[in-house]
Amino acid sequence: MGLGDKIDNAAEKEGGKAKETAGTATGDESLRTEGQADQAKGDLKQAGEKVKDAFKD
Repeated sequence: MGLGDKIDNAAEKEGGKAKETAGTATGDESLRTEGQADQAKGDLKQAGEKVKDAFKD
């Protein structure tokens, strides 16, 4: 996994956490759900990169 990919995936996950928190605080269910989806996408991308790395070794 390249450093750039790690940073991008972590940023997406952290951005999702921020959206979820903001949505919860303001009562915006759509924003909260979008934040959860962003976190899930970040997790899936990280998992995919780890699988690619496993096959490279």
